[in-house]
Amino acid sequence: METNTTARPQDSEQTTASPHAGPRPLRRPYSDRMLAGVAAGFAQYLGVDATIVRVALAVLTVIGGAGVPLYIAGWLLIPEEGATQSIASDLFQSLSSRY
Repeated sequence: METNTTARPQDSEQTTASPHAGPRPLRRPYSDRMLAGVAAGFAQYLGVDATIVRVALAVLTVIGGAGVPLYIAGWLLIPEEGATQSIASDLFQSLSSRY
């Protein structure tokens, strides 16, 4: 009787992580958006469900009021999918080009 002791990934398993893959960019996606896509972007970046991030932001809003400023900061600082710069970066660049 011969046994095979080498471990092989099953056909149904998908290996998505590459050892040479760089960090994922933090972007606000067009899909899975409710308002500006901040929660969906963080969820994709962290690899969790967007509902978890939305609930965390809601809890932060109710408990101490920090959820709303964090969401607005994310909206201004995180670029949209396909964009090279965030809203705040575009604003600062246009203001600095005036002077």
